[in-house]
Order: sequence, then structure tokens, then C-alpha cells
Amino acid sequence: MKYRYILGIDFGGSGIKGALVDTKHGVLIADRHRIPTPPPASPKGVSDVIQKIVKHFKWEGPIGLAFPSVIMNGIVKTASNIDKNWIGTNASELIIKTTGLPTYVVNDADAAGMAEMKFGAGKGKKGSVVLITVGTGIGTAFFTKGKLVHNTELGHIYLKSGMEAEDFTSDAVRENEELEWEVWAKRFNMYLLEMEKLFWPELIIIGGGVSKKPEKFLKQLTIHTKIVMAKAKNEAGIIGAALAIRENRSLFKKFQ
Repeated sequence: MKYRYILGIDFGGSGIKGALVDTKHGVLIADRHRIPTPPPASPKGVSDVIQKIVKHFKWEGPIGLAFPSVIMNGIVKTASNIDKNWIGTNASELIIKTTGLPTYVVNDADAAGMAEMKFGAGKGKKGSVVLITVGTGIGTAFFTKGKLVHNTELGHIYLKSGMEAEDFTSDAVRENEELEWEVWAKRFNMYLLEMEKLFWPELIIIGGGVSKKPEKFLKQLTIHTKIVMAKAKNEAGIIGAALAIRENRSLFKKFQ
């Protein structure tokens, strides 16, 4: 396609981040631009922020958007950590209307997983691979034989604590409850043990904010599955959102 460089945007619970991505090599070609996620994270508030990011980069091409929700044909199906008014909204159409630019929306963890499987820690892996993003919530991407199983929501499985995983061991929970890293790591290990028991993956990749501090918790994890940090760290969602466009070229014929 004409656009080797794509604007990737990652809509997170605390910030909306964007950058131009070289989709051939999986790297940012300029510093990312971050704007705090507006409270509440409503459709209008978020789309206005995305428009500001587009203007910041003076961008006139297609947009890849990583979104913290189950996304089916551009439509938002869940809203665990965003405004409930998103449910049923066609996010693609909304951003297209706001920016005037063609937009492809993908689940944020799926986007991060695509980046890591193409360019990062999962490159070349043919068995089952699980990417877990740990931030405001817990997102997951599941791959088998290199193929993505879209929209897995494994951060919502129930643990022996009686709570959903993301309500028990997200990074936001660690901060809000002022948990010591050692205490949080035990909770996270409980979640990983459950993931290992259910899926027996070849590899688990940890992304999101905690992936920048593996020394705080990695040695306390007891599962047998190999664990690595995402190579792209917090940039994986941006890169994956842009990369997703390369697999949906028909959406952007007028830009060819």
C-alpha cells in the first residue's frame, strides 16, 4: 500500500497516545504524543482527543486505533474501563466522522499482540502464545500457530479470590490499594497459574505499564511457562494498531 507510515493511536485508561509508525520495521518514527484520557472517557471526549492527536502530527492518511474493548466490525461491545455510552457505538464511523480520515479499530491487547508477534518477543513462535497487558485493566491476546484469536477477554476470568483477575491484580489495583510489589506479585502469580492451567502456552508475554519494571516482580513468579517482557513495552498498542491496517488495505483504496 502507499502508506508505509501510519498513525497509530492507543486509547488507554489514563492516556491516549499516538505516533507515526514505520509498519515495515515496527518502530516509531517520531516521539509519541500523549494526552490524558478525558473524564469520563465518553465517545465525544475521546474522539475530540484523537482529533487533537491527528492535528499534532498534521496527519492526512489512515488511522489505526487500539481500543480497550471487544470490537466487532468497528462496533464497541464492552466497556469495563471506559464510559458505558461507548457500548453499541461504531467507533470506526465516529472517528472517521470526527477526523475525516479512514480509521480501523482493533482491540488494544490484540493490537499489542500483533506487534509483538510480528516484530517482538513472539516473533517466530509457532505454539500457543498469550500476551497479557497489565495497566488500568488486564487485556489479553491469544495466538496459536501464529494466528490471532480475536477479542479474548481473559482478564475477566474469576480467581480463587472470588474476584475477576483485573479487579484483583491490575496495575491500577496495585496503585489504588498501595500494594507492595511483593504482595502484588503474589496476586499476579495466582492469575498466571490459572492461565497456565487453562491454556498451557509456549510463551507468556507481559506488556503494559508493569513490563517496564520486571525486576520488581519477575523473580517471584512460579509458573513453568516461559515469561518475557514485551519488547515494545507501552508502544506495542500503537505499533499494532498501525500494523493492523496493512491487513485491511481494502478499507483505504482511495488513498492508494
